[in-house]
Amino acid sequence: MIETLKIAIQKSGRLHEGSMKLLKECGIEISNGNNQLRVMAANFPIEVFFLRDDDIPEYVQDAVADIGFVGENVVQEASKSVDAIEKLGFGKCRLSIAAPKNGSINSINDLDGKKIATSYPSILSTYLNEKKISASIHQISGSVEIAPRIGLADAICDLVSSGSTLFTNELKELETIFFSETVMISNKSLSNEKKILLESLLFRIRSVKKAKNNKYVLLNAPNEKLQSICNLLPGMKSPTILPLAEPGWSSVHSVISESDFWNVIEKLKANGAQGILIIPIEKMII
Repeated sequence: MIETLKIAIQKSGRLHEGSMKLLKECGIEISNGNNQLRVMAANFPIEVFFLRDDDIPEYVQDAVADIGFVGENVVQEASKSVDAIEKLGFGKCRLSIAAPKNGSINSINDLDGKKIATSYPSILSTYLNEKKISASIHQISGSVEIAPRIGLADAICDLVSSGSTLFTNELKELETIFFSETVMISNKSLSNEKKILLESLLFRIRSVKKAKNNKYVLLNAPNEKLQSICNLLPGMKSPTILPLAEPGWSSVHSVISESDFWNVIEKLKANGAQGILIIPIEKMII
């Protein structure tokens, strides 16, 4: 019997789309027609389970699934015995404490003796203990942001991405207590065959992530400035340099990090680079 890697992802919600998109970018074909909860990939030995995100850590711990894509906030809150093996680069958010804009709570020190509503009591409790703040925690499973308006709590602790939900509910963000993004978690006791499949999947994922963090750059450079321009563009090993038909000029091809992009482009122009083209990279194998 051929081994398959069982992977759990969110069946709906903010991480579902990103998880499916990542698997597609890795060349893995998955059809979820008719809202099936269990699907085999067409061209890679994985079986996908579509689950509630809160259940994924336990399913992975209990080996119902071998790996899972889930938010770090869920992993931290669940405190299950799993290995977090790779950050996946999407679903980024923060867990923050917020209070009514026009209320008396203006800093975390004002939370002493107050009631805080949250879906993350474990993370919040740890934070309050570290800060030596004595507040009561009211656990609710959804619509946390309305708790102060209906008198259920004095403040909230909830996930924030754009901040629009806080604005709509007239809340101000006091302090971020946890940063989160989607991670791959794994069962601690995978068979050797499944470890091999996992490494193959990780190879694809890392290639996709590397490509997203880099751009391919092509430019024309005056030969007298080649060395200084090449020093700005180390690439994966070194830039590719090709002579142009026009004497005294060369074409330079390289890779540039997304985080350094604008800073490097300005320096390239200052060193005489012209005709700069920036091209997205689909996959990047190193």
